[in-house]
Amino acid sequence: MIKVAINGYGTIGKRVADAVAAQKDMRVVGVSKTSPNAEAYIAQSRGFPLYIADLSKKPAFDKFGLPVAGSVQEMLKEADVIVDATPGGVGEKNKALYEKQGVTAIFQGGEEHEVAGFSFCSDCNYSEALGRQFIRVVSCNTTGLCRIINTIDKAYGVQKVRATMVRRGADPAVIKKGPIDAIVLDPATVPSHHGPDVQTVLPRIDIVTMATIVPTTFMHVHAVQMDLRKEATRERVIDLIRAHSRLGLVRKGPAIKSTAELKEFVMDLGRPRADMWENGIFEESITAPGKELLFFQAIHQEAVVVVENVDAIRAATETIKNAATSIQMTNEALHFTAIR
Repeated sequence: MIKVAINGYGTIGKRVADAVAAQKDMRVVGVSKTSPNAEAYIAQSRGFPLYIADLSKKPAFDKFGLPVAGSVQEMLKEADVIVDATPGGVGEKNKALYEKQGVTAIFQGGEEHEVAGFSFCSDCNYSEALGRQFIRVVSCNTTGLCRIINTIDKAYGVQKVRATMVRRGADPAVIKKGPIDAIVLDPATVPSHHGPDVQTVLPRIDIVTMATIVPTTFMHVHAVQMDLRKEATRERVIDLIRAHSRLGLVRKGPAIKSTAELKEFVMDLGRPRADMWENGIFEESITAPGKELLFFQAIHQEAVVVVENVDAIRAATETIKNAATSIQMTNEALHFTAIR
């Protein structure tokens, strides 16, 4: 049984904690919070021991009936693996603590590649992650790109990728970010950071990305164009997507043409938190003229990396040495079947 602690019980951390708790080979030994907010109550209701970085804040937790199990340092002593789901940049500061404690740590895509020295996507480089003390699970956008690029590359060879990221302005619960009435170039220069980030996982891929931020909270959307080394057919590409357990196909039948409709569809499926762990590739958009492939895909920024974190835990601890086995175990524990 792998003992897992979650440092940072927020948007990603709470989802990873639930996903870990669902696995037969893992157990959540603690989660950390910095303040006694609503998520701290959720952690308590889940039965997760609650730890805090600053014990001087313990009276604030006591005031609201939230028992504190101890400090983050004490939490680390209980864990085999720590999933660092703190805000971007904080994980880098935490690394020294993990090194001192000799604990294995999984970082998120908000950290630079150099923090862990290894960037991870289950589908692409699981075997290279085996036994590593530090692993960085790449961001939601990078995860979504890596999954589909790697799949197409294995079938046809990808000569180059050009993609535009239409990014959500903020997560649904965030009330202090925008934009409200603007489309923001993020950045105005080309490329955006997403292409170089893909290359930390798939260094052989020639990719250039551009990015904007728009006034929505649901998901990101990618407009992707690939040049292939061999001719593809639309039908074969669709078959490849259907065969992949984490590539979803948004079919023409349900008439879903927006992230709002897609989010509603997933919610009606009964998914926890209406989470979409798979890419949402729009079937109608898939076009394959000769050695070229174009499509739109939606990426749920709150959820897509959650399953990757679970696989990264198994790779780091070497409890499962085969990517396909871990991916299947993770998906089955969450009762997750990609949309078709």
